[in-house]
Amino acid sequence: MKAFLIDRYKKGGALRLGQSPEPQLRENDVMVEIHAASVNPLDAKIRDGEFKLILPYRLPLVLGNDVAGVVVRVGANVRQFKPGDAVYARPGKDRIGTFAEYIAIDAADVALKPANLSMEEAASIPLVALTAWQALVERAKLQKGQRVLIHAGSGGVGTIAIQLAKHLGAHVATTVSTANIDLVKSLGADVVVDYKKDDFQTVLKGYDVVLNSLGKETLEKSLAVLKPGGKLISISGPPDPDFARENGFGWLLQQVMRLLSFGIRRKSKRRGIGYSFLFMTANGAQLGKITSLIEAGAIRPVIDRAFPFEKTNEALDYVETGRVKGKVVIAVK
Repeated sequence: MKAFLIDRYKKGGALRLGQSPEPQLRENDVMVEIHAASVNPLDAKIRDGEFKLILPYRLPLVLGNDVAGVVVRVGANVRQFKPGDAVYARPGKDRIGTFAEYIAIDAADVALKPANLSMEEAASIPLVALTAWQALVERAKLQKGQRVLIHAGSGGVGTIAIQLAKHLGAHVATTVSTANIDLVKSLGADVVVDYKKDDFQTVLKGYDVVLNSLGKETLEKSLAVLKPGGKLISISGPPDPDFARENGFGWLLQQVMRLLSFGIRRKSKRRGIGYSFLFMTANGAQLGKITSLIEAGAIRPVIDRAFPFEKTNEALDYVETGRVKGKVVIAVK
């Protein structure tokens, strides 16, 4: 099958379009003919080798972390899906590879595609929506009336997180550039801070939750926004000891992550704030709940651009500009 592969880790390196063996179907898997995929900053970080310590892939590697397509075969133990089903998923982190014609995915990580979305729209959803769900619903346990700051509200995670937080009944603030103010307001943001004009830490106070996807400076400034007992959740690092333990990392990696997060954990503790790092996980059941919200009109995808399959490298380059509104998708079929 055709696929875009990494032969070696290289910062900014191009993916190679070549032939890759069709993946093996395990007894709990579904084989999906890929109609669309989407591009995430995670793809560039994997290509650059930033995750090789915690995600030890065997090279050459087919890249890609989001998929929408049609089931063509199912494993012996699979009962919830059948050939012909339109589905979408974020494959498990050890079984990525959606920049290709086919992928085998554990059925537990798959959900039926929302009936009101195209394949391209559906492919834009899984990774970012699961990230938002696991941060706001699972980790923060966000409640009606609480106040949440979502950084980078015009990005992939941000556009979905704003909508999910509003559905949960929260008061939502976000940070964006001037050009994206109207977009995030249309998604439901109550307070919009233009980071080119204002410093969010001087404008916002007394928040219950901050969802951070930016760098160290923004992460530390976010502490000033939170009230005691608040929760600072970061999807951009630094990873903490809990993350290391949950993923079964050895003693050395646990100590590395303890050191990496020591500063922000200490500063958070002084203020009575809980810090945690979130690396989202594949989850078909949660994705099914997100499907219901999409079909009910509570969440809609935001797509910046669509690229044909052969332009996957250009799509990856575009995501790396940092100027994407919502998501970039790839039409595979």
